[in-house]
Amino acid sequence: MLGVGVLISGSGTNLQAILDRAADGRCGFRVQLVVSNRADAPGLARAAAAGVPARVIDHRSFGTREAFDAALVAALREAEVELVALAGFDRLVTRVLLAAFPARVLNIHPALLPAFKGLHAQRQALDYGVKITGATVHLVDEDMDHGPIVVQGAVPVYADDTEATLRERILAVEHAIYPLALQLVAEGRLVVEGRRVTIRGPRPTGGPPLIVW
Repeated sequence: MLGVGVLISGSGTNLQAILDRAADGRCGFRVQLVVSNRADAPGLARAAAAGVPARVIDHRSFGTREAFDAALVAALREAEVELVALAGFDRLVTRVLLAAFPARVLNIHPALLPAFKGLHAQRQALDYGVKITGATVHLVDEDMDHGPIVVQGAVPVYADDTEATLRERILAVEHAIYPLALQLVAEGRLVVEGRRVTIRGPRPTGGPPLIVW
């Protein structure tokens, strides 16, 4: 079983999707530790309910991002974490974390990268007038929302959409593709060559038509 550490800052809905996938025992990974940089993050209760160890490491206690990331690395290594999943984590990570887990840090973003990077991706999509948007799981590098793409899932954008309605539709896709991406890593199926990620083995039949990997 591949040991996963999940970093959160908020409600933890993607954490819940990951915990649900891990609970079936057939995904090849288990959640070893949940870390939040905010003590009031509701996602901490999700970890407790699942019986998963959780820690709060407040970023405000550190003078630099690098010092904060060093504390994260120490906690993750102590928990024997091998793969790190950023799930609504509101801090930009540094090379300290990336060097400790090379090509083993994943993030999920609510847009079809490389479109609509950064904050308020749903608002950006609506303002731009796109007809399709979605979510992306990617490997993390030192640039924001930039690393090689592992899985993407698309959703339509409707004329009467608001940020809230579009966010909910994208979230449903996030909850499907993030656990899938972790499972693909756990099964050793990713081949990364530059920006291109190839998945070994057959794609399961009968899956959602707008999820691509």
